[in-house]
Amino acid sequence: MFDVSISQMTTPQWDFADEISRLADHGYDSIAAWRPKVSDVGLAPAASLIASAGLRVSSVHWAGGFTGGDGRSFEESLEDACDAIDMAEGLAAGAVIVHSGCRGGHTRSHATRLLCQALKILAPRAARAGVVLAIKPMHPAAASGSSFLSRLADAVALVEQFDDSVIRLGLDLWHWADDPHMSSLLPRLAAVTAIVQVADRIGLPTASGDRLPTEQGMLPLESVLGDLVAAGFRGDVEFDPVGEAVEAAGYDGVLAETRAVAAAWSSRLAAEFSQPVELPRPHGRAGHFRGAGSSRLDGCPRGDGSPRGDGSLRSQASSQTVSPG
Repeated sequence: MFDVSISQMTTPQWDFADEISRLADHGYDSIAAWRPKVSDVGLAPAASLIASAGLRVSSVHWAGGFTGGDGRSFEESLEDACDAIDMAEGLAAGAVIVHSGCRGGHTRSHATRLLCQALKILAPRAARAGVVLAIKPMHPAAASGSSFLSRLADAVALVEQFDDSVIRLGLDLWHWADDPHMSSLLPRLAAVTAIVQVADRIGLPTASGDRLPTEQGMLPLESVLGDLVAAGFRGDVEFDPVGEAVEAAGYDGVLAETRAVAAAWSSRLAAEFSQPVELPRPHGRAGHFRGAGSSRLDGCPRGDGSPRGDGSLRSQASSQTVSPG
């Protein structure tokens, strides 16, 4: 029922070429590309290896930090995000995952304005590249240093206020599967979500917590994914267990187990519908939409931004590290 994508952050120690071959052998349909790995091998060779293996790229991880909390200026973060969009275009990826950045000493309203300003500038470039910008909110217990978007309803409202489907949501179930507001937000979430990320956990999420393989924790992952599909979600599903549990179990074992779980979920979901429902691949130029229940979010004034120039831009990809969140 859905294509199964796996994150390159699940297998950080594997050589790129060997990794792509082994992911294909395990039966994966696509990968979530990690920018440092792609940069290390080169964009063109990476794209060739992925295509030759019969895989596609569901998303590129990650861009953002527009609030300056990581020490970069607003302009530097924009340039890096442009590089991420260019990489996604070169890999024929559907989306770039976007982290807002932490508040970084700003008021919440000003941090929101910075994020919205960045998205308005980047959206035309992303649209020309056929790439969705998928904003990733994070649970407040795990958001430190990465995101001020720590309330799911606020993230949904932010996406809804843009009149352009190039601005979407990246919904990470590791952060949100047990959120008490999930059920009331389901129709709106399904309408604005481009990517669903899947990993399990025990207890509350933390900035250093393991992203466990599916069905090794406490989260109702299959149930929530089923509810999202029933509500109309038709995006990519990315599995991305990361951490000590993955390293201890071994990459091949985790990949095989995750693929088997995904196949079982997909089969059960298909059986719930009278007709098979295909999850389309979000490639090509994004259209326009108006999210239901849209509300004006403080700090996000209306207005169009202009795209960045198309020249060569400095990449910050090599500075990105594996983070469980």
